[in-house]
Amino acid sequence: MKAMRRFIVRAAVITMIGVLSGCAGMSTQDRNTALGAGVGAVGGAVLTGGSTLGTVGGAAVGGVIGNQIGNSKKKK
Repeated sequence: MKAMRRFIVRAAVITMIGVLSGCAGMSTQDRNTALGAGVGAVGGAVLTGGSTLGTVGGAAVGGVIGNQIGNSKKKK
């Protein structure tokens, strides 16, 4: 079970690195959304012991937060 958790966390981190390396042409808001989703996915996986629902939920919440942070900076 511990090996599976380590694998999931490592896979999420590797995926996040790959996704973020492709962010060169993205707007700031898009980068914030992607970064928020990646951090949220890792956080959700860690907090729920690697459950799929926790990982997906964390990615969704993190993506929304990252997107809104980008919006609030634009409006000022």
